[in-house]
Amino acid sequence: MRLLHTSDWHLGRSFHREGMLAHQAGFVDHLLEVVESEQVDVVLVAGDVYDRALPPVDAVALADETLSRLAASRARVVVTSGNHDSARRLGFSSRLIDAAGVHLRTDPAGVGTPVLLEDEHGPVAFHGLPYLDPEAVREPWGLAERSHEAALGEAMRRVRADLAGRPGTRSVVLAHAFVGGTGRPDEQRDMASDSERDISVGGVSLVPLPTFDGIDYVALGHLHGRHVLAEHVRYSGSPLAYSFSEADHLKGSWLVDLDARGGVHVELVEAPVPRRLARLRGTLEELLGDPRHTEHEDSWLQVTLTDTERPAQAMERLRRRFPHTLVLGFEAALPVVGGLPAARTTGRTDLDVVTDFVTTLRGRGPSEAETALLREAVDACCEDDDLAAELRSERRVEAG
Repeated sequence: MRLLHTSDWHLGRSFHREGMLAHQAGFVDHLLEVVESEQVDVVLVAGDVYDRALPPVDAVALADETLSRLAASRARVVVTSGNHDSARRLGFSSRLIDAAGVHLRTDPAGVGTPVLLEDEHGPVAFHGLPYLDPEAVREPWGLAERSHEAALGEAMRRVRADLAGRPGTRSVVLAHAFVGGTGRPDEQRDMASDSERDISVGGVSLVPLPTFDGIDYVALGHLHGRHVLAEHVRYSGSPLAYSFSEADHLKGSWLVDLDARGGVHVELVEAPVPRRLARLRGTLEELLGDPRHTEHEDSWLQVTLTDTERPAQAMERLRRRFPHTLVLGFEAALPVVGGLPAARTTGRTDLDVVTDFVTTLRGRGPSEAETALLREAVDACCEDDDLAAELRSERRVEAG
């Protein structure tokens, strides 16, 4: 049986205010092409179909079109809800939609009841585990503690109880969680990216890899980078980059061949890249003049300027060469500023003190426009409320 493992579509998400829906629709076209060209039997979507619990109407329309096209394809589909999805909204009419070959699994009460599909070698049990909020399932499932490990441990106990009554049946589990296998303390930091929502409970989000022991293939979602925890336990990652921390990611889906004994052979199917991402760093003049950056003139960019003085109109000047610059930051080496004087310096105005501070901080004094702005700020901060009220009263008397 041939499977296509994907996850974390996040339909409706934007990228630093850039709309992504057209690019997400492009991925859907690619997905349908792969289903036909690679003769995929089952498409697995391991959570986070949407980016928000209440997605925009255009995102709902794209999801509807996607599932309709998949239902009309040669493949069956198993979809689970993720931590970004509203399980109830995504699972609406799931029993009716089952008849079309699209199996939405969003209700924790259904954990342990598989989708059973067959090929020439016999049955395969697909156990779609929705995202399991530890607080939500703790009481109904009688968990001893509130943790992701406890919630998924109980879910897998139910899965194994079902599989025990199906000897010889191959097994596939979809789960949306933070699963780790190395035991390194920095494992979570190395695997995560900036676009994922923190799901930790009490500071802990990691689920041990042995939780899924005995399953032929485990299709994981939640992390936006591809990760191979074991040959048969994998994250597909998101099909598109949703943060600059993913600039070096190779996006795609896993094409999984499940043999007669439950062994797997896995290949990556790369996803189309609508626009490359890059992070550039340097002074403004270096970035504008360096021919090495020509390849990034059409990329989405995160730029960090290291100029000792903040350049005027930096974003406008950058966009003349790099029109798709989305994020601009400044990281100049700042001078060490001493402590406040013990007593107020006599004979100097507040504006003099503020002007000296600006000069010390950035190495040059304020411009005329900046001085005018500083004067206005100082005057506003130092206004005597009683005196101002008295002056307003006098003006009213004079006007009367």
